[in-house]
Amino acid sequence: MNARPVRVLVVDDSAYIRKVVSEMLTRDPQIQVVGTARNGRDALEKVAILQPDVVTLDLIMPEMDGIGFLKEQMKRRVLPVIVVSIASENGELVVQAMESGAVDFVQKPTALASERVYEIQEDLIAKVKTAANIQPERISTAVAIPAAPLPAPVPRTGQVDAVVLGISTGGPQALAQLIPALPADLPVPMAVVLHMPVGYTALFAARLNEISRLEVIEAAEGDEMRPGRVLLAPAGQHLSLRRTLDGRVVAALSLRPLDTPHRPSVDVLFKSAADVYGRRLLGIIMTGMGNDGASGAAWIKAQGGTIIAEAQESCVVYGMPRAVIEA
Repeated sequence: MNARPVRVLVVDDSAYIRKVVSEMLTRDPQIQVVGTARNGRDALEKVAILQPDVVTLDLIMPEMDGIGFLKEQMKRRVLPVIVVSIASENGELVVQAMESGAVDFVQKPTALASERVYEIQEDLIAKVKTAANIQPERISTAVAIPAAPLPAPVPRTGQVDAVVLGISTGGPQALAQLIPALPADLPVPMAVVLHMPVGYTALFAARLNEISRLEVIEAAEGDEMRPGRVLLAPAGQHLSLRRTLDGRVVAALSLRPLDTPHRPSVDVLFKSAADVYGRRLLGIIMTGMGNDGASGAAWIKAQGGTIIAEAQESCVVYGMPRAVIEA
């Protein structure tokens, strides 16, 4: 918990949204809105003067948009930025924003001056407070394929038939480094749950597919788990794995269970994968807030599988890995 309030700059070209976002944030005594800005150029000046801990950022703005602000600000001083956007209108821009260094995003329920904007209050406050604790050096602003493959601390060859991975805050940047580092002849399939609002996962999967040697797709009902393929759970639906009568392992999508904090849930994927693959499953938990994946990881271990948790030193948010390690 911060000793002083988290200082936030609210950036949006709509005066109504600036007012509402500021009002929502200041309802939490641990947050102080130190200023607002109407576009990216205004925001660059305000950041230099006000020195906020976190910036909330709209993407479509006159003079300088959110992407322009991110690229220029990250050259001047890296700081946590949360995109506040509408998926249906700005999906491609959100993917660009994550590549440019934004650490998280909150989906606006509407572009109109409507009371519905208040629906994001709880999510926005939680993400702002989490972002305030992110160390600047953990924020990645580049997507590149490493010259050499990443070290692979996995069980000896032949002991794993599939990999499942759960990730949240900081996930887009981390996956954009991890997935392109894997070889085209990866001998096992992967399934990934990344916490994202509806409207982004298809675009993000397509982006990963472009920069990777593997096939990366947003999972659809019946998609087969096969070597060299990565299935990304679609936002708003749980991804489970099941074995067909002819022995193939395929994706199953569902709205149930309804009582999980996230949909898709890492726990749902991990538990179903453990039931299918048993001891020949590798589960990976990476950066993210909360504890989604902890019970799923325990289930993988109970079936004899293996778990790897990301080290605190590289996590943007050491929440989900911590929950697994402490358990």
